[in-house]
Amino acid sequence: MNSPHEETLFPVGTLACPVCEKQGSSFFLQVSMRDYWRCGTCESTFLTPAHWISRQDEMALYQQHRNDPDDQGYRRFLARLALPLLSRLPAGVSGLDYGCGPGQVLAAMLREEGHVMAVFDPFFANDPHVLAKTYDFITCTEVFEHFHRPAEEFRRLQCLLKPGGWLAVMTCFQTEDARFADWHYRRDPTHVVFYREATFAYLARCWGWHCEVPCRNVVLLQRP
Repeated sequence: MNSPHEETLFPVGTLACPVCEKQGSSFFLQVSMRDYWRCGTCESTFLTPAHWISRQDEMALYQQHRNDPDDQGYRRFLARLALPLLSRLPAGVSGLDYGCGPGQVLAAMLREEGHVMAVFDPFFANDPHVLAKTYDFITCTEVFEHFHRPAEEFRRLQCLLKPGGWLAVMTCFQTEDARFADWHYRRDPTHVVFYREATFAYLARCWGWHCEVPCRNVVLLQRP
């Protein structure tokens, strides 16, 4: 018997994984007429591109976010990434907050700690000059799940990061498959790719990078 989320007719065939670009991803689940696929190599789960929302609708949803620099609760949330990253950085180095959003709160927090920060966001801070430089560290908080073409974004981030630099990522790791249909993270229509902790471990092995998970939903990747 099908669950209320599932339909009786499912897509057939395979897709290439947008995360690791390996062929052979297989259909995973249909929820509310949205089709999700699973990569057997890196274990990511992703929404079929036919079900992406429009850029206009995506922007409208982002404009509803309230990322207030004075919101202490939001600062504590971002500190889950900032604190372990700061413990690994020398003083006064250069960083890029990639996907900074409208509030640019994390960049402000890292500037307060003495680091020189640049910001980039395709919707709110789309300055191509920022992408012509390299950085000692890059932060991406609640960004990776929005990437339509994550493998392309990974290559860009690798080019932006200096040797020895850190890429700090915060995204909600996907865990139990049984919870996926009702998972709050999946219900956000701007979230199109979902990563397991094992996904980042696989990518790090492929790149030859060091990988740490200092706390839940945070991964730190160091370029050799």
